Order: sequence, then structure tokens, then C-alpha cells
Amino acid sequence: MAENKTLNPQQIAAIKHLTGPLLIIAGAGTGKTTVITERIKYLILEKNVLPTQILALTFTDKASHEMEERVDVAMPYGYTQMWISTFHAFCDRILRNDAHAIGLDPGYRLISEAESILLLKKNIFEMELNIFRPLGNPTKFLDALLIHFSRLKDEDVSPTDYLKWIKQQKITGETEQYLELANAYKKYEELKIKEGVMDFSDLISNTLLLFRTRKNILKKYQEQFKFILVDEFQDTNYAQNELAILLAGDDKNITVVADDDQSIYRFRGAAVSNVLQFKKSFPKAKVVTLNNNYRSTQPILDAAYALIQHNNPNRLEIVEGIDKKLKSH
Repeated sequence: MAENKTLNPQQIAAIKHLTGPLLIIAGAGTGKTTVITERIKYLILEKNVLPTQILALTFTDKASHEMEERVDVAMPYGYTQMWISTFHAFCDRILRNDAHAIGLDPGYRLISEAESILLLKKNIFEMELNIFRPLGNPTKFLDALLIHFSRLKDEDVSPTDYLKWIKQQKITGETEQYLELANAYKKYEELKIKEGVMDFSDLISNTLLLFRTRKNILKKYQEQFKFILVDEFQDTNYAQNELAILLAGDDKNITVVADDDQSIYRFRGAAVSNVLQFKKSFPKAKVVTLNNNYRSTQPILDAAYALIQHNNPNRLEIVEGIDKKLKSH
């Protein structure tokens, strides 16, 4: 890589990290997208990594498109062979090829939240609901049920896992509610299979199921993707993290970029837990902190830092002792 004088030492360290797990803590305005793009460029041009051997995953479509545009400029040839996508788009691509291996139709139809509600309404009397189907308004809790099912998928909890957990609990009125929820969750999964549809949460959970039960398919993708990069890591959920860890395999060439202060799911502790989960899975991971800010003046950064410390006492700075105070450049 030709030395770029606009890059600071921390950015260069992240870009030139070759093998093994890497955690990049990137504050706002510290050039994280530049680092990801330059890292891809470095791997291909300097280390002769094929574009097809790099997988870049993001949390949002916006971030995915931005990364594609940046790589398009940096790599005018061959970049289209790279897999740059959101987690959901990646899993959709996998399942279209290999869903049959776990007994699912690769021609499934992806349904929206509104269509999911309609599916429940259409089959409400098959859901075995009592507590959550009041006589005066039998569809009252359908929205809440779908949110609950989605959160279970986010946490990598299957209907079988849920039922097993409930059976281990002491019988109470609350346990009966959970049992009804678990049975409804199981029925909802069966309905989707019967109808040949999946919702967005299924894309992640079914890909996890595929990789965990069909090791030959997992190995195929592990051998293809020699380097994995995950942007917006602070906003991924537990199931998505598990997916990334599985793909990293024995080589463990995985790079994640995170900033707990920018998490849209901070209210449920996702940002810090994601990073802690990564460090637990990869205890020897190299950590690079980007804290040179190129957008704001120091007084603005200092004021923002004070507010963040006040509003969020459970930050990585406290939990992990990482210095994240931004410096204006």
C-alpha cells in the first residue's frame, strides 16, 4: 500500500492488520469508512487477496450502499465479485442456494411485517391462544406477539429452546403466559414453513441452522471468505454476531468496527454486549481505537463527550478501560 499521508497511525495500523481478529473502536468522524475501504484495497492490491475472498457485512442498506460506492472508486476493477451487503441480504443469498439442505424451499417468499400480521390473523384460531386472544378483541396482541417472536430470533432462541426453558421454571401464572407464547411461537414457525414464506428474522436464524447442522456447507463458505469485515457492529444482535463468528472459522480473520456511543439499540445494552461477546469469542483480538475526529472543533467534541459520559455510564471506557475521548484534527 502506498503510504497515504492523510491517514493517521491508528488508521494505518487497522488497515495493515493482516491475520487474526481485529476490533476497531471508531468514534464519530474518525474515518471508519475510509479505513474499511482502504483495508479492502490493501488486502487486494498488496496482499493478493481475491475480491471473492472478502465478505463485508453491514447493518443497514445505507451503509452497504456507501461501502459499495467507496470500493467502486478505490477498486475500479473486479470489485463486483466481492460480497458487500447487509446481514439479511447475505443470508437471503445463502438460503436461495442452500435452504433445501435443511428441508426449506429455496423459492420462499419474503414477507413484510404487515404480511406477517395478516398471516397470524388468518390463522388465529390455529395459534392455540387463550390469554393472548381476548374475546372482545381477538387480534389485540398480534403486533406484540410478532415483536416478541422477532426478539427471540434476535437472541438466537428457537421455539424448542423457549419451551425447554419454560419447563425448567417453577409453575406460576406468569409461566402459563410464557408457555402460551412458546406454543404460539412454534405454531407461527410451522405456519411459515407451510406457506413457503420467511420473515426477515428467519433469514438469520435459518442460515444459522443451516451452518450448524450442515457443516459441509459452512466449510464451503469459510473456505471462500478468507477475510470478513463487519461494519456498524454495535447495532448487530446476538444471532448476527453468532453468524459472523461461525463464518470466521479457524482462521479467525474477522474485522469488526464498532462505536457504542452511536448505537441505536443502546437502550437494551446491545452496544457494549456486542463488543464484550466479540472479545470473549476472540480473547486475543487486536484492538485499535480511532479517536482523531475530522469533523468538529475541540470545544464541540469536549461538550459532546461530557454529555455522553453523563447519559451513558456503562460505556466501553468504563467497562473495558478504552480511551475514546475524541481529538480534533
